[in-house]
Amino acid sequence: MVQPDGDLLGDGVNIAARLEGIAEPGGICLSDDAYRQVRDRLNEEFTDLGDSDLKNIARPVRVYSVKTGLEASALGRLASATGKSGPPRLSIVVLPFANLGGNPEQEYFVDGVTESLTTDLSRIPGAFVIAHNSALTYKGKPVDARQIGRELGVRYVMEGSVQSIGSRIRVNAQLIDAGTGAHLWAERFDKLRADLFDMQDEITARLARMIGIELVAAEGRRAERERPDNMDAMDLAMRGWAIINQPASLDDARRARAQFEAALRLDDGNIDALVGLAESYELERRSFVVSRDVSEQIRAVDAATAKALRTAPNNALAHYARATALLRMRAPERALRECELAIVLDQNLALAHAYAGFMKLVLGRPAETEAHLVEAIRLSPRDPQLWHWYFYLGAADLYLGRVDAAVEPLQKAVELHPSHNLNHFFLAAALALANREVEAAEACTAGRRVDPTFSVAKFRDLAPSNNPGFLARRERLYAGMRKAGVPEE
Repeated sequence: MVQPDGDLLGDGVNIAARLEGIAEPGGICLSDDAYRQVRDRLNEEFTDLGDSDLKNIARPVRVYSVKTGLEASALGRLASATGKSGPPRLSIVVLPFANLGGNPEQEYFVDGVTESLTTDLSRIPGAFVIAHNSALTYKGKPVDARQIGRELGVRYVMEGSVQSIGSRIRVNAQLIDAGTGAHLWAERFDKLRADLFDMQDEITARLARMIGIELVAAEGRRAERERPDNMDAMDLAMRGWAIINQPASLDDARRARAQFEAALRLDDGNIDALVGLAESYELERRSFVVSRDVSEQIRAVDAATAKALRTAPNNALAHYARATALLRMRAPERALRECELAIVLDQNLALAHAYAGFMKLVLGRPAETEAHLVEAIRLSPRDPQLWHWYFYLGAADLYLGRVDAAVEPLQKAVELHPSHNLNHFFLAAALALANREVEAAEACTAGRRVDPTFSVAKFRDLAPSNNPGFLARRERLYAGMRKAGVPEE
């Protein structure tokens, strides 16, 4: 927009001003829009500095610098452009994975894992991920995580290796704190050599989910250590997610909610806090605790998720959160559509796959549940929510009358989260219906230790859907609970 006095206004001008602030003296930084317009018209080389959250700019901006030999310094200055000291939070570089054994036929697979992982990590809200082309400059060089962190202005370094062992491929990965050189997390995958592209997708999806969880946990610990009395909205939101990213109890859900509410008092548009607030209420719903302020909870979740989607309509996690809100509003059909939208936006979002399976269950279509849950477990086999996914699998089998098949996934749910009441009571019902009365009574007793107030009537009253097929199938579950010894009232 051109003002009468000749001044220029608008987002383009604001972005240019912020880019000027991160450029080296005499240097030039460009937005993605500007880069696309000039890249084929100039002879200069450009360095992709990745997406950056610029001050007072609503969405991340992809930044390029004209290659002058000062690119590392420009990367390091990105932090000051956002009003923070030191490297940006959730900033990471995925170094080229090492091809152990040097098999040239495997090189494209190794590079593909690195590039796909970089892309998947870029989807993490608030993440600052160094572009793959920049990371490639370190290929084949000795790794000093602290030096790389200083050169690229990142807090974390991801490295790994790929090795062929007979008919199998082994992938090792580790996350390193670039400030201290400490190893924060490591994972290893052993897979049968099959379709390498499918294997690449599966490995990168698993790694991206777990790295995202570990990054949030690390940032939460850092905030508590470095600025316990001066946390900003992002610090508080990450502390909340660090609590949720584990098999959480009702108390944990409420502790996390307190963090999200504190974050929103500082920044009422913080997407992570808005989505986290909804997830904390979803965890409380799963506990089947009768709250005296259900209508207020529904209002809060509805407002938070609607605002998150207005602010970030293409955020897959926000669509998943909206699905949880719609279930609270007894609109499972709309909730399923939100899950499907989330999967379109991010096909590797295991939470959305799992919740879509649950929506099929409450819509009276339990035969369709298993495929969604199997995909979620494939994508994230060590997920903090894994216990609940096994619970959904067991519940679907119960509703279909496959009581013997229901026992194993429900036993896994109990093993992974023994303090969750429904795990025990669903297992007790399955065992009772399978005529394993002694084991059913033991499971019921364990459940009543966790929740002495649980009853068939209470569980019936909290049915999440009015779908006739869903309610009819639940009668089998009530009968199994009674047979196991769960009290009626």
